[in-house]
Amino acid sequence: MKPVPDRVSMGRFYAGFLERLDRPGWKKFAWAMVALAVAFLLAIFSSVFAQEGRVVATGICASLALALSGYVALTAVPYLARRTSLEWLRVSIDYEVTREGWAFIAMIFVLAIAGLNTGNNLLYLVLASLLAGILMSGILSFAVLMGVGLEVSLPDHVFARRPVPARLRLENQKRLLPSFSIVLSGSEEAEKRARQKPRGRAPGQALPVETDDRRILRQPLYFPFLPAAQSVTRSVELEFRHRGLYRENGFALSTRFPFGFLEKKLQLPVSHDLWVYPAVEPTEEFYEILPMLSGEMESFQRGRGHDLYSIRDLVPTDSARHIDWKASARTGTLKVREFTREDERRLQLILDRRIGPLLPKALEQFEAAVEFCACLAWHFSEVDAQLQFLCDEFQTPVARAGETIYDILQFLAAVEPSSEPPLHPPAVTAEENLFRIICTAAPRGSVPTAVWSRSYLIFFDELRPGRSQESEVRSQKSESGPFARPS
Repeated sequence: MKPVPDRVSMGRFYAGFLERLDRPGWKKFAWAMVALAVAFLLAIFSSVFAQEGRVVATGICASLALALSGYVALTAVPYLARRTSLEWLRVSIDYEVTREGWAFIAMIFVLAIAGLNTGNNLLYLVLASLLAGILMSGILSFAVLMGVGLEVSLPDHVFARRPVPARLRLENQKRLLPSFSIVLSGSEEAEKRARQKPRGRAPGQALPVETDDRRILRQPLYFPFLPAAQSVTRSVELEFRHRGLYRENGFALSTRFPFGFLEKKLQLPVSHDLWVYPAVEPTEEFYEILPMLSGEMESFQRGRGHDLYSIRDLVPTDSARHIDWKASARTGTLKVREFTREDERRLQLILDRRIGPLLPKALEQFEAAVEFCACLAWHFSEVDAQLQFLCDEFQTPVARAGETIYDILQFLAAVEPSSEPPLHPPAVTAEENLFRIICTAAPRGSVPTAVWSRSYLIFFDELRPGRSQESEVRSQKSESGPFARPS
């Protein structure tokens, strides 16, 4: 048995259709068709009267036909043009003849020459069929690409050299016609720019941005079938090699449907910007510097507090009130107690972006320093330390690193080196309770003694460009020290 149609649903459909119907426009269109039909009949009568030699009747019919045509052209056509959406006329679709298409066109020329030489009507019929095939290929591919929308969804926080999932959804906005064999890719201009070879540059000039592939979607995606009035979602894994801004000024839909003779490409005005943070995976330098940094922090954090840090031998500079008499009596030598400070996790991370001439080696060291700062900030956020980040005019408040970590990473994603000479480390605040970690390209001899005593300096030439894979053993070792995560 056939299902009984839902009369309520059909009624709602027709009611909605009548509401969307432009009745004044259709009335104007109907009157225009009637007027053109009358003008056509008058033109036929004028031709008949001309053959009979009736000059007056011919002139009257021809004049009326011309007047009706002019009336429609001056009144109905502009009115209908203003009420009609002509966006589809402004759609720019590029096409390119494929290798199969060129072979097909060559076969058409051969048949055309053969038909002209022989006069065989069958060859003309075959030739007309082949030409109709090319025409239908263009019409069908145009119908496949039209009415397709794109939605791109990316995570809010993306790190360099770390795969991230992305979701791309194609929606077929056509109510009746499906789409077949669609390829989604980045904009054509971005692809051409990515294929450009690096040009020569001056010794003090940085690499141009155009030589770096800053596209979001590098590999095309294939959608074999897109049903009518439905959408298809594809998940793809993206990975970005460097930090910074990645931008797609538009996406392109292309198809060779149905015969593969022509490849048509439609540019979608869907732009998307994405900030990629520096990589935060621990480097070789991180595993080497973290133990030394932990030792510096331990020596700086010893002071007056309430928690016992250690018991050691008395030295002449120690105060007598810190002597532990029980331990001294038990060992026979004077022992003193050391206490931890209450603000042992207050840190200040400083990046000096002055590197002097923008030479390739200096730029590589600067990128390594930016990633090292990002790695340190991420580590401190994981252990819930109090952190303040400074770089020139940019400054975060002294707060938990987890609260300001993405502000720091956003700045590090966009920071650029300065060509000023690093003659000395940057000036620091005079706050006493902050242990400073300074990343700088300044020479070691330019560091004042006061900065050495309460800071840990990381020089750019100590950092090697490139990243190493994080191993499980080293990950466990990095959890030791004053910033170890509490168990």
